Amino acid sequence: MGGRDHLLGIGGVGMSALAQALLDAGRTVSGADRLVDQGGTTPVLDALRAQGVRLLPETGEGIDAGTDRVIVSTAIEDSNPGLERARALGVSVVHRAAALAGVLEGHRLVAVAGTCGKSTVTAMLGHLLAECGFDPVVVNGAQVAGWDRGGTRVGSVRNGAGEYAVAEVDESDRSLTAFHPYAAIVTNASADHYSEDEMNAVFDAFVKDVPGPVIDGRILFKDLNGEKDFKGLWDLAERCPLPGAHNRENAFLALCMAQALGADASRMAEAIASFPGVERRLQRLGECAGAAVYDDYAHNPEKLSAMWRTLADAYPRGVAVLWRPHGYGPLRKMMESLAEMFSQVKRPQDALLLLPVYDAGGTADRSVNVDTLAALVPGAREVEDLKEAEMVLRQLAPAVGAIVTAGARDPGLPVLARRLAGKE
Repeated sequence: MGGRDHLLGIGGVGMSALAQALLDAGRTVSGADRLVDQGGTTPVLDALRAQGVRLLPETGEGIDAGTDRVIVSTAIEDSNPGLERARALGVSVVHRAAALAGVLEGHRLVAVAGTCGKSTVTAMLGHLLAECGFDPVVVNGAQVAGWDRGGTRVGSVRNGAGEYAVAEVDESDRSLTAFHPYAAIVTNASADHYSEDEMNAVFDAFVKDVPGPVIDGRILFKDLNGEKDFKGLWDLAERCPLPGAHNRENAFLALCMAQALGADASRMAEAIASFPGVERRLQRLGECAGAAVYDDYAHNPEKLSAMWRTLADAYPRGVAVLWRPHGYGPLRKMMESLAEMFSQVKRPQDALLLLPVYDAGGTADRSVNVDTLAALVPGAREVEDLKEAEMVLRQLAPAVGAIVTAGARDPGLPVLARRLAGKE
């Protein structure tokens, strides 16, 4: 494939996965990230650096006349120095989704969309197809246990030589329209980035012209008994080792697609039982003072509710949940539904700790924060930063069955979870 790409915000979940996919395709990759500005790193950045990726601060350096493309996500603002330098030099600026669609050309793409569960379903389907001999390329929004090959790769990407590619596609900025898949899964639709009606309209338009199999959870879960072709797979989904009713639904959707693509039934049964799990998706890391330690990416009411209810069933003594909103806009939009959800799932023996909104810089409207949410949820407690959060969680650990760090974007959350579990 050849060529030289520079990725802005390369440390992010989607951009780091794209960087790995570009490396696998033979392109030369460099990138900038705010974390590099601060002298920080993550296992993902370390894996990219080990593969020869030049990592730079967000100053515009690294972009020159020899750069073929500067790749951005919707999160990159117009004032970003790298974007300004690319424009000044006349270097092509490409959206992440378009770049990923280009990498996956030549494969039969199975796109996984939906408000909740798409990272887990993508990982499950990739695992099923791999174990059933399809050898797919997989590009996911979360890392899968074992795919990082001991920290030498970004674990959200599986390189394969087979006919099929499986990729998570994003509805938050409607960039899923950059893809023209052979087959598609829609997990569900609920109000998140848009209203539920708007979400349904986005997904309806997305699947309308898909030529191959479409597995639509919005339809299947309404009348499962009427879908006789898939009824046996619902029972098979119980073999998935991940806890929670929502993960049985995730496994069912992945099994349905694998079957539709021609996977062998007996091999699927073995494969779903061996699914290794997804990082930051109710990931158990160890114990702290007798309490199980989990880390989870949950960042909207549906995901947080599923996480909390699953753990509440498993830990009647109580759970202590630390949550950080991933943006000011999402918190403002979801405030009422978050308050209602937390008030419903939080039991007297549970604790809810709220960190301030994760501030990624830029020109966001900062007129709202977690103090408003804390006032709406009985017993909720604000903590100033990760240091205070760690102190409080360690104090709570002996009295509860589990402690959880939850939220998107903030790289400090999984680091804190690992430290609590004695792994840092």
